[in-house]
Amino acid sequence: MQPKPLPTYKQPVVAIIGGGVSGAGVAYHLARANCGKRPVIMVFEPRAELGRGLAYDTTDPAHRINVPAAKMSLQPGDMGEFQAWIEARNAVADDPEAKQSDGLVFPRRRLFGDYVASLLKPLLEEGAVCHRRARVIAVERHAGRWTILDDNGGVTEADIVAIATSHPPPAAPGRLAASLSDHPRFIADTTKPGALDVIRPHDRVLIIGNGLTAADVIASLAQRGHDGPITAISRRGLRSRGHAPVPQPLFGDFIPDAARSAGFLLASIRAAISAAQAQGISWHGVLDQVRAQGHDLWQALPVAERRRLVRHLRPYWDVHRFRIAPQVEAVLDAAIAAGRLNILAGSVADARIDGEFILCELQPRHQRQLLEERYDAVVVTTGPAHGGILETQPWLAALAANGHLSLDPTGLGLACTERSEAIGPSGTADPSLLISGPLARGTFGELMGLPQITEHAFFVASEIAGKLHATAANRQPV
Repeated sequence: MQPKPLPTYKQPVVAIIGGGVSGAGVAYHLARANCGKRPVIMVFEPRAELGRGLAYDTTDPAHRINVPAAKMSLQPGDMGEFQAWIEARNAVADDPEAKQSDGLVFPRRRLFGDYVASLLKPLLEEGAVCHRRARVIAVERHAGRWTILDDNGGVTEADIVAIATSHPPPAAPGRLAASLSDHPRFIADTTKPGALDVIRPHDRVLIIGNGLTAADVIASLAQRGHDGPITAISRRGLRSRGHAPVPQPLFGDFIPDAARSAGFLLASIRAAISAAQAQGISWHGVLDQVRAQGHDLWQALPVAERRRLVRHLRPYWDVHRFRIAPQVEAVLDAAIAAGRLNILAGSVADARIDGEFILCELQPRHQRQLLEERYDAVVVTTGPAHGGILETQPWLAALAANGHLSLDPTGLGLACTERSEAIGPSGTADPSLLISGPLARGTFGELMGLPQITEHAFFVASEIAGKLHATAANRQPV
């Protein structure tokens, strides 16, 4: 099919690639910003609605937001907006489990997508934001502008591009993928619609990974009536933690000695947890303070220490930072109490298909002897393959090959400046190419939680607005 150029515009064009919360947030805030001359804001997103992305497009009723609704919003300055939106529409009337006894609301995850889509709807209707329902296949630099090709045959010329794509999909260990790919109940990517449909009610299930996605899988299986035994294996056997029974005050201050080392930061956190416990404050208050100071802490650490932190401490941070909703925690607790869920520290040494079963050799941590177990299904929940972001998106790989992008040295995403401008292999930043959302984690640190994603989307929109305003001012006749 021959590419079909889209309409040309007299206004500056901003292309946002990815229409999840991050991309939709940039579009929303940019449409409301003072940019001088009003730009054309084009969001490339194959889904029917903006603002859902992978996280909030799920229809699984077991999938819930993992923080209270009162702490989620597209507005950095009004964190209660989502809660108010729910109350104004009585949006959880059909979900009696959403409200907890303490009044906190943990609705189904799709509802937050409904909220974001509702904020974008009037901007779409008035033309302030354009939704190009297509997948980007190429981004090229020509004569000082960006040319974007999509899978619907469109060609768009843009002055500024913001990359706000999702995490790369999970990557099953290569050996397992090769050995088990022909088995009907080997599930390498749980994000695919209907991925768990092949698991039968009494199946013996092995889950590789033990974070938020594993918790979602266990909750989803319980919702479907699964009552078979489940083993969740991860290198350290760490299970995602739940929320404190009551809100905890922030505790500690880690900024003064932030730049020493990852090890010193860990020691400081442990000391703060002990001091907090002496005052009746749980570890939640300490970790929440680390999160609140996360950007400054990350900026203070040298790159080598950031790498050490990612390599050694990230699993511990993830299970304490990314807490599961109380409804999901209750499902896991019940499964453990009933003896149906076994959490194992270790790894999968080998696996092969044995008739209709999957025969696995498990290597428990700190043990020499292998465990040989037989399963009906194996599910991979090891999380996004951050190191493979360029391989999973050919157009990103092409941008890197052409000198526009490079991987961040911490391995968490794409390299960018503190203004979110993409850095190429030469170390030079491009002011017309920006990174928004989790792919900018290597520079900004904590960019996985919704409040940080929202703040960063607002920041990127402000950066773009400033560039457009400056350009418009420079073009004014003297």
